[in-house]
Amino acid sequence: MGGSCERDRILKMRTERRNPVLRFSGAVLGAALMIAALPACENIYEDLQPCPHGVSLRFVYDYNMAYANAFPREVDCLTLLVFDDEDRYVATRTVTGDELRDENYRMTLDLEAGTYRFVAYGGLACGRRSFSMMSVPVRGACFSDLRVRMETDCLSNPDRKRLHGLYWGTLALSTADLYAEGTVRMMKNTNNIRIVLQQENGGTLSPDDFDFEITDDNTLFGSDNDLLSAGTVTYTPWKTGQAQTGVTIVGDNVVPEAVGVAYAELSTSRLMTKSAPRLVVRRHSDGGAVVDMPLKRYLLMLRSDRYDDMDDQEYLDRECDFVLFFFLRPDGSWIDTRIVVNDWVVRINDAEM
Repeated sequence: MGGSCERDRILKMRTERRNPVLRFSGAVLGAALMIAALPACENIYEDLQPCPHGVSLRFVYDYNMAYANAFPREVDCLTLLVFDDEDRYVATRTVTGDELRDENYRMTLDLEAGTYRFVAYGGLACGRRSFSMMSVPVRGACFSDLRVRMETDCLSNPDRKRLHGLYWGTLALSTADLYAEGTVRMMKNTNNIRIVLQQENGGTLSPDDFDFEITDDNTLFGSDNDLLSAGTVTYTPWKTGQAQTGVTIVGDNVVPEAVGVAYAELSTSRLMTKSAPRLVVRRHSDGGAVVDMPLKRYLLMLRSDRYDDMDDQEYLDRECDFVLFFFLRPDGSWIDTRIVVNDWVVRINDAEM
């Protein structure tokens, strides 16, 4: 009996010496298992929360002639529509705050696992918007039914003729644990066109002596941002005035010379190669046409040779600000052999009219 008790006492002492080591080793092993489990978000322990799942989206507008991201500077409100892998509407997210000014802004969306189509519009949710959805999508609505149109009073209300910028972009992306990252690249759907009238031999012109207009069928957008026919509309200036310009034409050269000019600024919706926009300038006194020309053709003439690999539609989409100079004879008629477009002298043949 006594020998047995002594052996038991010795075994107990040895076990007590090993227990601190065993307890420490067990703690280290447990912590390692927990750390290994966290990134994969496996629910080994019932009290762990599931991994956040969805997407994190960045928005970029660099589809411009500068090839630089102008999203933080230009887009002041954002509407994101979410469609599932069957192109059925799921949800809308709207942002109108100063966070859009942050170059590092990301929109995080918690979504069920799957692949989604994201459609982004800049300019729809702003108080000064010029475009709106024809109908607010409901759960299960089809992507192909999405329509955006210009609000009609933008053509007639002097305070709304200067169109608020409209931007569009889309992205297909699958969700992931801890959020799949994606970039929605956007393009601009609105333009500003400045028309300048100048007498060939100097003198001052008054904008009140002329009526300016651009006609086009470009006020309705489909879900893919393509234009749908909605009827021809007439854009008229949001601003007219007089200014001193520092250029005139001598032969085929633009040379510095201070002269007084009349100008008009017009905003239009997207210009497309399949459309036929036309610019007309009339004498206010009798309605006679001073300038009557196919606008698209002349805007495309100013494209630099540096962009030979850029097709016509890409150029019209990237460029959004145009300046056209027209030179008039003393009797007010247009010298229709040349114009200046964004500082480029363009010679015109009768066949091009």
